[in-house]
Amino acid sequence: MREYLLTLCVTAAVTYLLTGPVRKFAIVAGAMPEIRARDVHREPTPRLGGIAMFFGLCAGLLVADHLTNLSEVFETSNEPRALLSGAAVIWLIGVLDDKFEIDALIKLGGQMIAAGVMVVQGLTILWIPLPGVGNVALTQWQGTLLTVALVVITINAVNFVDGLDGLAAGMVCIAAAAFFMYAYRIWYSYGIEAAAPASLFAAILMGMCLGFLPHNMHPARIFMGDSGSMLIGLVLAAGAISVTGQVDPDAMRLFSGSERNTVHQMVPVYIPLLMPLTIIAIPAADLILAIVRRTWRGQSPFAADRGHLHHRLLEIGHSHSRAVLIMYFFSALIAFGALAYSVNAASMWIVLSVVFLSAIGLVLLLLPRFTPRAPRWAERFVPPRYRRRGAPAAVESEPAVVADETDGTDERVPVAAGVSGVNGATAVGPRSRAR
Repeated sequence: MREYLLTLCVTAAVTYLLTGPVRKFAIVAGAMPEIRARDVHREPTPRLGGIAMFFGLCAGLLVADHLTNLSEVFETSNEPRALLSGAAVIWLIGVLDDKFEIDALIKLGGQMIAAGVMVVQGLTILWIPLPGVGNVALTQWQGTLLTVALVVITINAVNFVDGLDGLAAGMVCIAAAAFFMYAYRIWYSYGIEAAAPASLFAAILMGMCLGFLPHNMHPARIFMGDSGSMLIGLVLAAGAISVTGQVDPDAMRLFSGSERNTVHQMVPVYIPLLMPLTIIAIPAADLILAIVRRTWRGQSPFAADRGHLHHRLLEIGHSHSRAVLIMYFFSALIAFGALAYSVNAASMWIVLSVVFLSAIGLVLLLLPRFTPRAPRWAERFVPPRYRRRGAPAAVESEPAVVADETDGTDERVPVAAGVSGVNGATAVGPRSRAR
């Protein structure tokens, strides 16, 4: 565990320290597009944050290769090299897209190529454990198609959810933490070495996200761009592929006791089928809804709009930070709920806890619709958003504000790149605190 922690810290430190210089480079290189209609941020902000994240990935793999226990992963498996090769391909495509806005179909082809590069080097799904059937061996073509599909879906799911400051990095970090606990338990508790690469990938992914988050929290100084979102999506998919189909029920000594106990004990075998889905449940749901919504309107599935889940949270009245925290909450609930169920599938307390927390999340989700109103006599002492329509102003000489506080919304005025004081205007300028 100490070596995993060291790898995580080194990855986070390298990513954090490189993000500042990368921001300056992105501004000089012009990777700072104007604000579009679907964007939530108000000021031009540089992208290319994926550059720092990629070098953090390289640093994490390099450190792990020189550690006593983790070096065995590189000696017994080619999966770390396969991950690095696929990550390099998807990272280059993302950098080009951040700078030149390449076509969506070209990006899709690049994602398939990156997945194919990993398959050729051995990072692929070999078999699938099915309930009531056992391990089903896959042919080479079946394994390749399933691996490519999982990689492409995960990459695009993470890319679609990258719409608010700190949202994608935080959600992926939560998913990686849950997946690390699962993979580490399979490796350490059951002694299955095939789960060691997945544990390493999850630890490095957590470091990449944690190192980038301080620069990306609202208001963000830099965006990860497609070079970052596609990269962390690929690493997340690689961990799921690495452990899926590698769990041997005989090695876990699960076939003991009554039939009912055996069914409960077999849950960790089937979790690899569910865990990749739970850790991207919200991004995948957003992806599916976006495709259905756009095709229903006769648009391309890759056409951009403001109908994503995070956009809807903002529309119903949540602030930027609260919308991000709500998405964090539901991601953690789904991922860690599945993790807890894999540890003890027979416990009713787990189900009740998930239901209770889901109810809390629903209340938080609908909170803006139940905004309290102050009594008439107290309206002079509360913020304007809690007053009834037509209420007198608290202070007659109150200075004018830019934001329209009567309904909690802001008038978004695009700011051209190069204006002093904005997020992307200068690499050393003051950080804007506009809300």
